[in-house]
Amino acid sequence: MPRTKTGITRRKRHKKILKATKGFFGARSRLYKRAHEAYIMSGEHSFFGRKLRKRDMRALWIVRINAALQAHDLKYSRFINLLNKSKVELDRKILAKIAIEDDKAFEEIISTIK
Repeated sequence: MPRTKTGITRRKRHKKILKATKGFFGARSRLYKRAHEAYIMSGEHSFFGRKLRKRDMRALWIVRINAALQAHDLKYSRFINLLNKSKVELDRKILAKIAIEDDKAFEEIISTIK
């Protein structure tokens, strides 16, 4: 059986990584070893970033709701407590959207829970 060499396969693998890291800074886009390290880390960062985005969005919704509640002399924690007690099932995303876009509807929600 003749000996096989990995020339074509290796070239293909290297080109795939270098194409994926195109635009990275310095050696991270030019040298295979550095590019491969950057490629692996970028995948890990993007995975973790997708989890962080969910946290960031929830925090943003809370800030928006709290800002809208200040006009009604109500604190966020008290508002959420009243919502839960009155069994109003609106999540923070919807509440934030209503608070920004429709002041009348938000006032109705506040009057319903009080």
